Amino acid sequence: MSRPVPVPTELSRPFWEAARRGELVVPQCPSCGLRFFVPEPACPGCMTRDWGYAPSAGRGSVYSVTVVHRAPGPGFETPFALAVIDLDDGGTLLSHVDAGDPDNVVIGMRVRVDFRALTDEIALPYFVPER
Repeated sequence: MSRPVPVPTELSRPFWEAARRGELVVPQCPSCGLRFFVPEPACPGCMTRDWGYAPSAGRGSVYSVTVVHRAPGPGFETPFALAVIDLDDGGTLLSHVDAGDPDNVVIGMRVRVDFRALTDEIALPYFVPER
């Protein structure tokens, strides 16, 4: 059985379109400057609804990590490292980190984004060790 495929919404469509092009974008509020993820109807910092997507260099550090041994659903291969990534240019993302052995992923590890096609329309952002 294959892995579930994300379904873009009105809020998330620009994120998925950028990912398909191999670009990482994150929501950013022009009023308070907050970068946040996941996309929300209003900025979680100041509640303005007037936010947009900003490009990210896709580099950062592992803030927290866990190794998942029990698949969250069909189509997931275990074990895998799931981490909170602090992006250098602001904001955080929850993502898989592929460092070969999931036990190699440690807090503070420098990582960069790497996109992997799930379908012709959807590419998933993974992170890999920055070398």
